[in-house]
Amino acid sequence: MGVTEHCVAEEERRVRANAREYNEKFQYASNCIKTSKYNIVTFLPVNLFEQFQEVANTYFLFLLILQLIPQISSLSWFTTIVPLVLVLTITAVKDATDDYFRHKSDNQVNNRQSQVLISGVLRQEPWMNVRVGDIIKLENNQFVAQADLLLLSSSEPHGLCYIETAELDGETNMKVRQAIPVTAELGDTSQLACFDGEVICEPPNNKLDKFGGTLYWKENKYPLSNQNMLLRGCVLRNTEWCFGLVIFAGPDTKLMQNSGRTKFKRTSIDRLMNTLVLWIFGFLVCMGVILAIGNAIWEHEVGVCFQIYLPWDEGVHSAFFSGFLSFWSYIIILNTVVPISLYVSVEVIRLGHSYFINWDKKMYCAKRRTPAEARTTTLNEELGQVEYIFSDKTGTLTQNIMVFSKCSVNGHSYGDVQDMLGHKAELGERPEPVDFSFNPLADPRFQFWDPSLLEAVKLGDLHVHEFFRLLSLCHTVMSEEKSEGELLYKAQSPDEGALVTAARNFGFVFRSRTPKTITVHELGQAITYQLLAILDFNNIRKRMSVIVRSPEGRIRLYCKGADTILLERLHHINQDLTSTTTDHLNEYAGEGLRTLVLAYKDLEESYYKDWSERLHRAGSASEAREDHLARLYDEVEHDMMLLGATAIEDKLQQGVPETIAILTLANIKIWVLTGDKQETAVNIGYSCKMLTDDMAEVFVVTGHTVLEVREELRKAREKMMDASRSVCNGFYQEKLSSKLTSVLEAIAGEYALVINGHSLAHALEADMEVEFLETACACKAVICCRVTPLQKAQVVELVKKYKKAVTLAIGDGANDVSMIKTAHIGVGISGQEGIQAVLASDYSFSQFKFLQRLLLVHGRWSYLRMCKFLCYFFYKNFAFTMVHFWFGFFCGFSAQTVYDQYFITLYNIVYTSLPVLAMGVFDQGIYTSILMFFIPYGVFADATRDDGAQLADYQSFAVTVATSLVIVVSVQIGLDTGFWTAINHFFIWGSLAAYFTILFTMHSDSLFRMFPNQFRFVGNAQNTLAQPTVWLTIALTTVVCIMPVVAFRFLKLDLKPELSDTVRYTQLVRKKQKTQHRCMRHAGRVGSRRSGYAFSHQEGFGELIMSGKNMRLSSLALSSFAPRPNTSWIETLRKKKGCEGSSAGSPSGAADKTLKV
Repeated sequence: MGVTEHCVAEEERRVRANAREYNEKFQYASNCIKTSKYNIVTFLPVNLFEQFQEVANTYFLFLLILQLIPQISSLSWFTTIVPLVLVLTITAVKDATDDYFRHKSDNQVNNRQSQVLISGVLRQEPWMNVRVGDIIKLENNQFVAQADLLLLSSSEPHGLCYIETAELDGETNMKVRQAIPVTAELGDTSQLACFDGEVICEPPNNKLDKFGGTLYWKENKYPLSNQNMLLRGCVLRNTEWCFGLVIFAGPDTKLMQNSGRTKFKRTSIDRLMNTLVLWIFGFLVCMGVILAIGNAIWEHEVGVCFQIYLPWDEGVHSAFFSGFLSFWSYIIILNTVVPISLYVSVEVIRLGHSYFINWDKKMYCAKRRTPAEARTTTLNEELGQVEYIFSDKTGTLTQNIMVFSKCSVNGHSYGDVQDMLGHKAELGERPEPVDFSFNPLADPRFQFWDPSLLEAVKLGDLHVHEFFRLLSLCHTVMSEEKSEGELLYKAQSPDEGALVTAARNFGFVFRSRTPKTITVHELGQAITYQLLAILDFNNIRKRMSVIVRSPEGRIRLYCKGADTILLERLHHINQDLTSTTTDHLNEYAGEGLRTLVLAYKDLEESYYKDWSERLHRAGSASEAREDHLARLYDEVEHDMMLLGATAIEDKLQQGVPETIAILTLANIKIWVLTGDKQETAVNIGYSCKMLTDDMAEVFVVTGHTVLEVREELRKAREKMMDASRSVCNGFYQEKLSSKLTSVLEAIAGEYALVINGHSLAHALEADMEVEFLETACACKAVICCRVTPLQKAQVVELVKKYKKAVTLAIGDGANDVSMIKTAHIGVGISGQEGIQAVLASDYSFSQFKFLQRLLLVHGRWSYLRMCKFLCYFFYKNFAFTMVHFWFGFFCGFSAQTVYDQYFITLYNIVYTSLPVLAMGVFDQGIYTSILMFFIPYGVFADATRDDGAQLADYQSFAVTVATSLVIVVSVQIGLDTGFWTAINHFFIWGSLAAYFTILFTMHSDSLFRMFPNQFRFVGNAQNTLAQPTVWLTIALTTVVCIMPVVAFRFLKLDLKPELSDTVRYTQLVRKKQKTQHRCMRHAGRVGSRRSGYAFSHQEGFGELIMSGKNMRLSSLALSSFAPRPNTSWIETLRKKKGCEGSSAGSPSGAADKTLKV
């Protein structure tokens, strides 16, 4: 799926509606996806070409050619071609299987159905057939998966359309898009079929928040902006249907332009293997040179005396040339030191580890019926080396579910779960939720656990009534009533939906609104308030207000907003109540809840009339309109009366705090990269315990210029260094700037860094990126807010570039694809609405908490197993091959082999392949090969058979050494196997049995009769292994090879055990005792940080509501934002670690906060 050269050079895009022939001449990219590499015709040549790009495969092909030369080959050609063909075949089958699934995935995606308007009729067309210029119909809750569309018309008044862009920018609040008026009237297919407008716009780019173009139709032109566009990746919400014109398709869409290129990912083990193979090949050449020199010297000094009996081969006329040929002969004989089956064995092990991940029941989500999936087999061991995790927020750490959790009304806090005696209940003692059956309009999904709040409502507490009246009036929620009593709220953000739903369940039900009225059912009585004004929310005001007139004629302003803004606007008589409410706010914020303050103010009729006239004039002003409105809003929102505060829980994914705590204890740093707003992201940081009130300081970088950002980063570093000086009692030595990173990372104290997207853009510039990285890496937690998908990838690339650490990126949305592709390991959260992140990922599962098991269980074991495998693999090959080297000194360097050629062929394929795949051990191969050769050599020098005949002969010696070798490597791996299974037993002892079976078969009479030229040594194995001396030799060799290893490991375990050894011992003791005690301690935390619901969404829909543009007569069944049952979490390891740190003692107060990780 590539972009054509024409499109690369594109300066502007021309798109004509319903004109495929016209648009096709520009050769715009199509929607057809092709990720497969082969077809039936190209598979064999292309795959073989790719496989021979591997140095090892090319090397063994070269050896095969050498073996076909009689003058230098002392081994048959099949000793190399059999393993080579086996490796090529297994790899080809694996590649073919992978490509088959790629073909299958491509077909599934390409054949998804879309409703495309063709010749005036809506047809179901495959996704791959959608073209630029087509008109597409979308329906409610449908993903805009095909292309970037120009909105033409919708089911809503004035061509309005609501979308959710969490897949694009991480924001969960709904946004409004609107068709231009001239196309908004095109509501049916016949009108749209006649539409032939032409759009001239910008070429494909990655700017998600900008679009510029012009629509030319009926000799008029109409400007187009981002407000008219539906980008690929967004979701249609609260809109029955809409029609859009395809502007960008396939790789030209803004989402795909942000996705970045797919990079080939190699592990550190791969790089290590390539390096080891090169070193071993160099070692092989050195051994070949030594033996070749020995051959030349032996032929010159000794062999010349035996020319009659041992003549040189034809063409050999000197000792030097004999040594030259001997060099190539030994390269062939000793080639097993460079293992041909290494790469395929590694792939088989990785495949097995991938199946372990796929089969892990502890990573299976029963609720979504989603198992974990290893989408690649090449990165498993890299999971065990991750140092940095880059996580998205929305949908990854959070569930995007807001729950009304607690509130404070007139100085009384509600929401704590209480037991039968009225005391605060502990975890696991939660009683039944409050019964709202008295209210026929209550949302059955809403749950609250403190019955005293409902009792206050029923007893007529005026403050509680006014509290919920405010929540039912001060919002921009739209209500739909599909059937009698079945209300569906359309909220701009989940926060607003949660608050209005809470008021609904406690008896203050928002029923409907018009541009000038709001109807609320208060405890069963319908009351209509006149809506006089909406003072809308924005990021500067951080509050919203409504002014309503009650049926009694009283004018009242209701306001809700951030505590830092509202508390300073209260009347001075609220001081005592403010103090109590502030304590409640601190308590709620300490629990990670999103807080909001509520207040009201009565307005005199005369004042309101004067203020309203000034508001009307300000709204009509041609210049500085926003400033005039802001001043008037500020004027009326003063001297308010405090009602109370709300606390909303932004529900985290299950197990997120515990997972982050454990990963932090494993010295893994976690950075959150989100497109959401700063306050919301910080809120979640406290909720999931990335940020804590125990931290020395949280640095916030919000500079808008390069100088401002550099200065803020510099001040942050200075504060951290100053704290380090004070902790060290003034002992501080200035370091060079090149070593600043290590100095900063070693400082005492816990710090966090929060940086905004516009500041990050400057921080990532070439001349400042190192400063930013130094500051960020010195902090325990880093949160980057309002970042674009490309900025996410740039942050990951920055850490990869300078830290040389293994990075992992995890996300669930299309806006995370770029970062997932850039990181060493990409993880997609599956089970959400979007699949873009999963398709781009290396691993996928349904919940963030499974990341702990993926890294600390599967990653650790994969890494350890692979390391043991490599050590054991090279060990057995050195032990096998080096025997030839030592034998060279006793056979006149004639390139004679010790082993039978069939043993050489089957050694790596049959005799030792299965045990080494099951487990690997660490040892020194050269030491083993010396003992393996010289012990049998010393015994055979003077040994005799039972009948008195000389025992020593070439074949008997070969059988003895080969049998010793197979037994030693099998016992070695058996000793180091820590967890025995039936598979381990079968592989290890089965391989031994296979060796003896094949050995006796090859020396049998029947094979000799069938192939007399190939199997000449009839009965040799039976005769040799029938001698007690041979078995004593084999036993002696095994014991001498194994005992030093056993002794070393025993002494190491006894004198200097590793942490893993201690853990195993502890587990063994606990298992024997069969008792386990767990203590759970709960401690409350008082914080000074407060969070704000009002920060959670963009500028509100107030002006849209007052204009009446989004009002309609008919009802539409739309999605509800009702909260779900609350869940809680337990602080475990972090508290424990904190207690250890505080008890250890420190030279200053700052040091008390250092020991968290």
